[in-house]
Amino acid sequence: MQNFTEEIKNEIISIGGKGAFGDALLSAFIRTSGSVICKNGVFGFEIVTENEKTAEFISFLLEEEYGIPLTVNGAKFDLMRGKDKISFECCNKTSDELLKKIGIVGADEEGNYLIFGIDNSITESDEDKIDYIRGAFLGSGSCTVPDEGVFSRTGYHLEIVFSNKVTAGDFCDLLCGFEILAKLVSRKDKAVVYVKSQAVISDILAVIGCVSSLDKLNRIVEFKETRNNANRINNCSVSNIDKTVTASVNQVRAIEIISQTIGLQSLEKPLFDVAECRLADKNASMQELAERLGISKSCLNHRMRKINELAQSLAD
Repeated sequence: MQNFTEEIKNEIISIGGKGAFGDALLSAFIRTSGSVICKNGVFGFEIVTENEKTAEFISFLLEEEYGIPLTVNGAKFDLMRGKDKISFECCNKTSDELLKKIGIVGADEEGNYLIFGIDNSITESDEDKIDYIRGAFLGSGSCTVPDEGVFSRTGYHLEIVFSNKVTAGDFCDLLCGFEILAKLVSRKDKAVVYVKSQAVISDILAVIGCVSSLDKLNRIVEFKETRNNANRINNCSVSNIDKTVTASVNQVRAIEIISQTIGLQSLEKPLFDVAECRLADKNASMQELAERLGISKSCLNHRMRKINELAQSLAD
């Protein structure tokens, strides 16, 4: 059964079908899924993914849209995630040209150099920026939410891991353009952009067009709110029951003190009737006792206070 991260990635891939994305998505994917390599002065890249559909999609994109076939380096089992990681590599003249085209490698009179930030030339339009967010999530994104339809202590968390703070910082600025505020933190030698708010995760899913994933998230939120409301109502009911029981115990104790000292017959009739009614049903609420006595609840409270005061004076 696929997790929520896989659902989002698979939905990104399905948007518009193969061939719908270009430079921005690929640039972000390479930035987040692997590393740039250099052999004999030629720049290439190595990418790693654990999602089979993502591997198939990126391979198709590179080969069909850019004419660059990937070489499979191998696959190894990730004990932490319990999944196979597939590694690809491409390092030749074509890959060198591609990295320049998608804003990862630059060139000047001194030769080639790495570009660490997000090249503005590949994120000129809003659609390019959206594709960049999609590519970044495909590369190293993850999203955890409570399990749908069951009680779960898991919270909301979405993150994307970058190899350097410069790119990560530019990515935060890119998100800010869509009124999405994310946090940036260092984790070992990586830079992690993350959000922990259900509302912000919803905004991100809406921006990148993941309608099905957004619908699922809304169902989870609705379930949690319904359950929380039920718990609040139940807790309130339990609290009221506890208060009723405590009040009843205190009242019975006061009546017993009077009975054992001066006797209940010494009470005025209105107080005697209240004491007798309480002893007859120790579990009844004050409202129920008031109705049985044919008096208001406030009147009953007044008489019960007199009984408690008399019992306290006798006990002292």
